[in-house]
This record gives sequence, structure tokens and C-alpha cells, in this order.
Amino acid sequence: MRGEHKARQWISELSDRIGTAGWTALAVTPALLAEVDQHAAAVRDILLFGVEGAGTVAAVVLLASYARGLLDAEPEWSPTSWLGVRLMAVCRLAHTHDLKPLSNELA
Repeated sequence: MRGEHKARQWISELSDRIGTAGWTALAVTPALLAEVDQHAAAVRDILLFGVEGAGTVAAVVLLASYARGLLDAEPEWSPTSWLGVRLMAVCRLAHTHDLKPLSNELA
């Protein structure tokens, strides 16, 4: 349970880094919302089909690990960059699935 708590906290901090401007832009820009949804589907598929046992692990743990890997490779980003959009998708998936395993359900 401790791993899930740490992952949830990390995702929450990531969401805070995206900030009000990023989340507001998502709420009022249909094209950005569509792009985030496409990224969410891609991330979900990468994790479901590329990580053995993904269907038995809390989604928030997989998603936090995935996002950390992205940030290790590219620490500089903005909410409207490719990485920023990908991170918004990760946060939305984490919010939707939380402790449940990932599924084909999107935000």
C-alpha cells in the first residue's frame, strides 16, 4: 500500500506542476483535449501490452513510473509541449484508474 500512496502523491505533485494554466487550457480547448485523449490511449496501450503483469498492478504505480522515466529522459517541458501533453494524459489516466489496474476505459 505504501507504493500506491507514494505514486499517488507523485502524480498529485506532477498535476500541480502542470498548473492551473495547463488544466484550464485543457478544459477550454477541444483540440488539446483530443490530443490528451490520444496520448492517454497510447500510454495505456504501451503499459497494458508492454509491461508484463500490468493488469494486476495499481494503475497509479505504473503511470507514475512511466512518467518518471519520461522526465528522466527530458526534464524540461511546458504544458503545451509533446511531453506536457503526455504528462497531462498520465495524470488523467491516474485519476480515472487510481488503484485499479489499467483497462481500456479512458478519462
